[in-house]
Amino acid sequence: MSYKVMGVTAGRKNSNSEYLLKEALSACQEQGADVTMINLRDYNILDCTGCTACTKGMSEGKNVGCVLDKKDDKKRIMDVMLNQDAVIFSVPTYDLMPTATYLAFAQRSLAFETAFLEAIHAIEHRDRIAGLISVGGSTRSWQSMALEGMQATMFTTDFKVVDMILATQVPGNGQCLLNDELMARAHRMGENIMECLRTPAAERKWMGEEDMGWCPNCHSNALVLGEPQWDGLYYPIECQVCGAGGTLEKTEDGKWKFVISEDGLLKDRTTVEGRAKHLEEIGTIQGGFFGDPEKLKQVAEKKIKYVNMHFKGV
Repeated sequence: MSYKVMGVTAGRKNSNSEYLLKEALSACQEQGADVTMINLRDYNILDCTGCTACTKGMSEGKNVGCVLDKKDDKKRIMDVMLNQDAVIFSVPTYDLMPTATYLAFAQRSLAFETAFLEAIHAIEHRDRIAGLISVGGSTRSWQSMALEGMQATMFTTDFKVVDMILATQVPGNGQCLLNDELMARAHRMGENIMECLRTPAAERKWMGEEDMGWCPNCHSNALVLGEPQWDGLYYPIECQVCGAGGTLEKTEDGKWKFVISEDGLLKDRTTVEGRAKHLEEIGTIQGGFFGDPEKLKQVAEKKIKYVNMHFKGV
């Protein structure tokens, strides 16, 4: 069986992000994959307008798409991407985070929420996997939200992240090519992707470094103090990425580890069931606003003050 694997980058042409991605994709191609690759810089991707038309439609059980579908290349790319078996994303790090080129593309994906589209039978379910590569010129301290930022964009389109690479200390154009270990690791990512694809979906597992990250569920390095959620659920500590809830416990050797509670994966964003909890939240909060004529009337009256308020610009 020939698997479809796509590479998506958002970095400079012929530089580190592209080279690492091509090395990973070459491993997939060596094993018979049908490979596609794009650089988002070659496409017109408009920013999300925040109009909420897509989520409002979802709260009403309708697939209205995105208001920008006919104005840029996002839908054209998504029509291909959502029909892949695996996608490898390779993105440079700017100011601790993934480049805005990538984020502008990813944040438009809400209109393509696969769990919703599958629920209304607009698309068929597909078990997709992803590999993430984040590239930067410093150590992890200056890429501290890079992989985590990319992980956070995987949920909407139901990509199961099975491997991640944080490529550090490669600031120069093509400098990654001098690091044989890093290039070999990128090749291994491609091999890991193919091994995972040949594994039944229910048995697929994390293929990266076993001890990567604080969170044993998604392997992110980002934990935050918990707070009562919209439905009252509370955990002392939460994974900032996947939403796993639990607490910190000290091990026998005096180190700390994040221990997930018995019900700590109730809202696991890496699963369709966990994300369904968020759709329930949207339906309750947003539906409770748009469906309440009195609230809409109050907003219409109160916003006049601010619509008519003006300050000098630059």
